[in-house]
Amino acid sequence: MENSKIKAFIPLLYLVWSDDLLTQKEFATLQEFISSLVLLSPEQREYLLSKVDITNPPSRNELTQWKSDIEKSIKDKSSIKSIFDIAVALSDKDLDISGLESNFRKLENDLGILGEEVIQNFKTKADSFTANSQTNSNFDIQKIIALLDGKEAAIIKKVKSVISKPEFAYETSTDINIYRQTVYKWCKILADENLGNMAYPKQYGGGENIADYFAIMETLSYHDLSLVIKFGVQFGLWGMSVQSLGTEKHYAKYLKDIGTLKLPGCFAMTETHHGSNVKGLETTATYNHSNQTFTIHTPNKNAQKEYIGNAAVHGQMATVFAKLIIDDHDYGVNAFVVPLRDTNGNVLEGITIGDCGHKMGLNGVDNGTISFNQVEIPKENMLDRFASVNDKGEFESPIPSDNRRFFTMLGTLVGGRIGIPRSALAAAKSGLTIAIRYSDQRRQFGPEGGSEVPILNYRMHQRRLLPHLAKTYAVHFALQYLTNRFLNKTESEMQEIEALAAGMKSYSTWSTRDILQECREAIGGKGYLSENRIDALKNDTEIYTTFEGDNTVLMQLVAKNRLSEFRKAFGEMGSLGIINYVYENAKTAIAEKNPIITRKTDGEHLLDNQFHLQAFHHREKTILASAARRIKKLIDEGLEAYDAFNVVQHQMIDVAQAYLERVVLEQFQEAVKSVEDEKSKEILIKLNQLYALSQIEKNKGWYLEDGYMEAVKTKAIRKMVNQLCWDIRPDAVSLVNAFDIPESCLAAPIAVV
Repeated sequence: MENSKIKAFIPLLYLVWSDDLLTQKEFATLQEFISSLVLLSPEQREYLLSKVDITNPPSRNELTQWKSDIEKSIKDKSSIKSIFDIAVALSDKDLDISGLESNFRKLENDLGILGEEVIQNFKTKADSFTANSQTNSNFDIQKIIALLDGKEAAIIKKVKSVISKPEFAYETSTDINIYRQTVYKWCKILADENLGNMAYPKQYGGGENIADYFAIMETLSYHDLSLVIKFGVQFGLWGMSVQSLGTEKHYAKYLKDIGTLKLPGCFAMTETHHGSNVKGLETTATYNHSNQTFTIHTPNKNAQKEYIGNAAVHGQMATVFAKLIIDDHDYGVNAFVVPLRDTNGNVLEGITIGDCGHKMGLNGVDNGTISFNQVEIPKENMLDRFASVNDKGEFESPIPSDNRRFFTMLGTLVGGRIGIPRSALAAAKSGLTIAIRYSDQRRQFGPEGGSEVPILNYRMHQRRLLPHLAKTYAVHFALQYLTNRFLNKTESEMQEIEALAAGMKSYSTWSTRDILQECREAIGGKGYLSENRIDALKNDTEIYTTFEGDNTVLMQLVAKNRLSEFRKAFGEMGSLGIINYVYENAKTAIAEKNPIITRKTDGEHLLDNQFHLQAFHHREKTILASAARRIKKLIDEGLEAYDAFNVVQHQMIDVAQAYLERVVLEQFQEAVKSVEDEKSKEILIKLNQLYALSQIEKNKGWYLEDGYMEAVKTKAIRKMVNQLCWDIRPDAVSLVNAFDIPESCLAAPIAVV
């Protein structure tokens, strides 16, 4: 029945069935139109009506044939602007439909069809470049894995082997008591594998290898983050506080049992009203010379220790930070080992322990509160590396300055601010692996007549995920640099390293927070299902932004360190220092802020790593100098230094951010330089370029205000970011596979390859 006369109406049939959104009313409208076609025979009308029966859709082959007929009719016919024009082109010369033009146009309007838009869809080729982009691997994944693992490859391999065992199957019970016991059991397995004591001296059963300890923490973070935190509290905070703040008598008494988990313990610093402000802690340790003991006491409810990991259930001892009081004199915060429970788990007299209960995440960690009511401990329980009480009952310290002693004590604990950002980095890698693998498999939409397209082929989806992938690689190399600086530290470098650790902890954990949110959204509804693990990764890392120091507070510390370095370089901002700095900046302005450079948009320039580094350096130096000048002006006008810093706090965050971005870029560039394999180097260069340009794009408002770039250049950078995302897309799956996360740890059904 489908003769040449009926072909004229194929466009209508195709449009009905290719539009999932047509309603029953719109089907009725089309049926009325067909019924009114008096130029057709009753049989022809009946046939067309049968093709618009909502209960009897056409086959896919029929739809494909209709589309093919339409495309043939409009090929190279620029005069075709509407559905009616297509109908005329398809109609037989014996069928004059010219009188139906107004009917067709009314039908288009009633059905909400835009004729010109439909024509473009018909002209779309199924073999479009968007549809054709596909995953491949242009480099040897094993070589990238080796680069990322570095010298710690052996221990990383061992940890991955352990956490891939059946005993480490994820705990699915929602009962936090069951979850806590499972995490404790996992910690015991790790202790039995000699992974917990890795940082302790060999004579106390340890591995005497801090680099491996950090690698263990990061690798464990591919598994359950409650395990990572429980492990970190026990073997890191509790054990390393004894190791860092104590002396030989403490090592001999505690370290071996801590390393085997025979002696579970806590790190009791934070108080309800004193989190980041350690100097303001109110818990007291009063020395009693008559019997050579200390009395540990919580003077009020707000001075209770809060959020203490391992406290609610398992902890038998704690490193307690308290103000040392001798003869009514306050000697500042010191550290003491205080028993909490006996070996049977019974809470000791004078100790009150509460349970923080269910949390947003990390529910496998038994966080609790601790209060002390006149708890007496022996004199040797003071961790006395930096301060002690002598036989006469007098305070002694090898560091005479109270301030310096306090910061030296805290400086020994900086390792926590290396472990946490590395753990956050691993969580970001897990989230990106799940999201990018899924995006490569999940198909949605596509050119008319063609197959649906992987959502990773869409530019916006690439924009959502691939700059984050580049940033994750960048943070990886920056944290390797921080770890190496810490392991090879000298006393003169400690302040800078502490500031860098504080900054990288903030930079990495904020980055992970943003990455996991984007991964959740990019995955859609599947990202909301617990089985796909994004919820656990998001909820468990959320606290990373505030523990081991609130990120915003830590960024103030970073900025103050940069200002201190600035003052050293320019003589307390004296007139000569300012003149020198202005002169240096003027040289920069001549070289980099001339009209040719500010408008330069060729690809070679935009992709040049020297351009990237100069832009980051310029921003860092300019923001730092601006903050220094502003503070000096406020103080010169009579403001107290404390108030002056408060006024410019928002600017201090910018100082820290610009410094960290420069360090991260610099270390990424240095890492790429060291790569010998050409294919690996090629893809890492692209990632490096994407990190640099996406950061410049993020800060484009600043660069435009400063006159360092003009609008034509920032627009060109935006286009180049798009192009780099497109260029990296074929390798995106290989790049996340190079994180080498055990499949049993990844565990998301949507990430199965």
